[in-house]
Amino acid sequence: QVQLVESGGGLVQAGGSLRLSCVASVSIFSINHMGWYRQAPGKQRELVALITGGGSTNYVDSVKGRFTISRDNAKNTVYLQMNSLKPEDTAVYYCNAAYRGQYYWGQGTQVTVSS
Repeated sequence: QVQLVESGGGLVQAGGSLRLSCVASVSIFSINHMGWYRQAPGKQRELVALITGGGSTNYVDSVKGRFTISRDNAKNTVYLQMNSLKPEDTAVYYCNAAYRGQYYWGQGTQVTVSS
């Protein structure tokens, strides 16, 4: 069982920045990969960024060059640094972890970007 707790969401103007944090209840050394997903009203949940245990990263095209996913193993934390935010980035952002063949989700954190 893995518990994930996100924080860092909020309201920001277009062009601004936010950093999301996701703290895991287990050592992230033991987690295959972790990712950030988002879900906007009326839309399907989509993968935003992924980081593997080896540190490889992957991003959806719409955030490349603006968002950065990273991990701090000592703090069991994965971050999503979001720069140059756009109104279309508005969504609930969820942390996800693949651990021992199962997927776990955090409760989500709201990000709202005003124009």
